[in-house]
Parts: sequence; structure tokens; C-alpha cells
Amino acid sequence: MDRALGRLLDPIGREPMRCPYCHEDEDRVIDSRSSEGGQIIRRRRLCQACDKRFTTYERIEERVKLAVIKKDGTRVAYDRSKLIGGLQKACWKREISAEQLRALVDSVEEEVFEHSDREVTSALIGELVADRLRKLDRVAYVRFASVYREFKDVGEFIEEAQDLMARPPESPGQQQLFDKS
Repeated sequence: MDRALGRLLDPIGREPMRCPYCHEDEDRVIDSRSSEGGQIIRRRRLCQACDKRFTTYERIEERVKLAVIKKDGTRVAYDRSKLIGGLQKACWKREISAEQLRALVDSVEEEVFEHSDREVTSALIGELVADRLRKLDRVAYVRFASVYREFKDVGEFIEEAQDLMARPPESPGQQQLFDKS
């Protein structure tokens, strides 16, 4: 970290770390802990400007850069934050914790990095996410599938929901997609 410039770089190293409250870039680390087998470093920080505390997570960057082949054939660098953003939209107002989402993404990444050397299709990533999300929360799964699979009309959406309803829940205590009243 470059303290000579008086700025602390964010965990990805793109720009100065800023306090989420006052947006100043002067803070100090008051606690650091390793988690997930040393793959993530959790840091508690204290903003020097407003005296509020906040937490950052630093993830070790993979040595191999993974390219994602999109549906139109273009290639883009894999970006974990895009995956988390899409999942957050699908899980909006659902009782799914940030930790559950991180675990889902970690599981997808583990499988992708284990079976792919340099490139992976967005279709494979989408299917891996959909499979795991179906087990986690059926409503979030239908939301994700409606965007990912690009349903052309309401009929396709209904077919997917009916297929999902025909299957028994894959985890104990799973909420039903539609209550039977």
C-alpha cells in the first residue's frame, strides 16, 4: 500500500479507498483477519475524517486471467463483481444473506477455475449460477433465469415456473414459489 502518497488503494488496486460515509480517503486499519483459508483478508478501518468504522474485504487475485466468451462471441475479462451484482438483483427482497451470495459465487468460481484454463463461456457460468440459485431460493432463481435465459414472452416464463413447481424443493425448509391457497 502506498502511504507516501497519503492514499490507501482499494483491494483491487484501482483507486483510493474511500470512506463509505464521508468519502474521504484518509483511514487507518484497526483490525485485520484472514478468512476462507487465507483467500480473503477482512480489515476493519477507522476513517480519520469522520471517525466512523467500516469493513473491507481483500481477495487474492488469481494468477491466471480468465476470459469470458459472451453470447455474441466477444471476450471480456472475468469480473466477480458483475456476477455478484446480477445475483443481488435476482435476490432483491429475498431472505438471502450476503454471505450466502459470496458462498454461491465462491462455489461457481471454484468449479470454473478447476475446469477452465483461460476461457469460459458466459453460458456455462450462467448455468452454474442457475443450478446453485435454484437450490438456494426458487423465486430468486426464476428472476435470474428470466434475465439470463432471455424469455421471449410470458409463456416461457410460466413454463419455467411450472417446471420448477413440479420439482420437490432441493433443500429443507425451501419456500414455495407460489403459495397454494
